[in-house]
Amino acid sequence: MKPIFADNTTIERATTLLRQGKLVAFPTETVYGLGADASNPEAVLQIFNVKGRPTHHPLIVHIGNANQLKFWAQKIPEDAKKLASAFWPGPLTLILNKKAHVPFAVTGGQNTIGLRVPDHPVALALLNKFEGGIAAPSANIYSRISPTQASHVEEELGDNVDMILDGGACRFGVESTIIDLTDPTPKLLRPGHISIAEIEAVLGIELIVVTPNFNERKPSENRASGMMPTHYAPTTPAALCEHDKLEAILNNLRNQNKRIGLLSYQFNPPENRFMHMLCMPEQAESYAQILYACLRDLDSRNLDIILIEQTPETEAWRAINDRIRKATAALNDK
Repeated sequence: MKPIFADNTTIERATTLLRQGKLVAFPTETVYGLGADASNPEAVLQIFNVKGRPTHHPLIVHIGNANQLKFWAQKIPEDAKKLASAFWPGPLTLILNKKAHVPFAVTGGQNTIGLRVPDHPVALALLNKFEGGIAAPSANIYSRISPTQASHVEEELGDNVDMILDGGACRFGVESTIIDLTDPTPKLLRPGHISIAEIEAVLGIELIVVTPNFNERKPSENRASGMMPTHYAPTTPAALCEHDKLEAILNNLRNQNKRIGLLSYQFNPPENRFMHMLCMPEQAESYAQILYACLRDLDSRNLDIILIEQTPETEAWRAINDRIRKATAALNDK
């Protein structure tokens, strides 16, 4: 399926497709989503089939404004209203107790639901025209690199999508921050562009930070999108490397005549015909915006391995390190 430039006419067509139970890929400020009518269980199940996503893994429902919260969620705490007021539209997902009518197909069989209002003109225009919730995980094969351009969706999902709305490259490039508000103390389930400090400043309390257990892969542990230990991964084996160990690792791989891809943060090795290097920005926001596109570039080059240089272990880099850690988990946790 070729991407189509998003305008009033194509958004109208996309709305019609959604009402017919079809799948529409659309841009958000984080990544491109694979959307279906969240009130239609059969349509939602198509998302799982196309992505190869386990049905116990919950989806995020995108809504047009905070007033729609009460249609999807019950027992909405004051903290949810504070966060919605502060950060919506924006890259923040709230986990709340679902209303009885919400299909379990959307929530992975759980009694909770993830909700957010995206901050992208195409996504908002589509949601306002549709006048309902759109369940939309990232528009890619499950556990693979998320798409930040319409062409990524076309390359990976092809004609399995009924329409791909092209709204340009995504502004932030990593998925939304996820906060669980179903317990008295809010929990950070997935870091994103909105930081812990920003959320704590609004709530006036300290968050509990939940980190995935890389030795546990039970479905019951995965209350939200992106909580699996291995995720966002290229098909090429990928490894996370500390700066001071990179030279030795590269020399060893060169001696084996391995074709190497490198996402370099600060390391500058000598030229080598067996290596393809991409120099990444030193600012976290710029790095995040192009991370997935760069991983896709390297993944397309028929390499033996992709090395990713460790980025700073600071709060500004938390979301990036989370994605890199999961992208390289298959090799780094052996």
